[in-house]
Amino acid sequence: MRDTIDPDFASYVDARQVRWLRTTYLVYGDLERAQKVLLHAFARLSMRWPRVDDPDEFVQRLLYQPALKPWNRAKAFLDTENQVQRVLGELTPVQRTVLVLLHVEELTEFEVADLLGLSQPAVHAHGMAAFGLFRTALGDGDRRDAP
Repeated sequence: MRDTIDPDFASYVDARQVRWLRTTYLVYGDLERAQKVLLHAFARLSMRWPRVDDPDEFVQRLLYQPALKPWNRAKAFLDTENQVQRVLGELTPVQRTVLVLLHVEELTEFEVADLLGLSQPAVHAHGMAAFGLFRTALGDGDRRDAP
């Protein structure tokens, strides 16, 4: 067991933990669960730190791929008054994950596809469906009908 923490690893965690906790919370819809997933990802990274080529990709796979698994599909954002969170909770886990990665993390469809192990057309379809449901639920409707 190591007695000291690698300063580069500590800096890495400090620089990214707040952003990834926010994103993971939006994906899972439960703060406690998001904290556990993030802690698990950082713990796994710490064991492989010297050998990991791209730590961001390593951590992101550990954060977001489990959200798509059937055993990990607990209802998100239960008992919330926040309308945005309520709408996110109504999306499927795949739609919510894709929407968050595309619009909060600002990843491309190709990056999301690679990260989640989906095809780019599947990411595009899930993203469009999620965005359409999101806009409709928030009352924005279809702008193409506007004069």
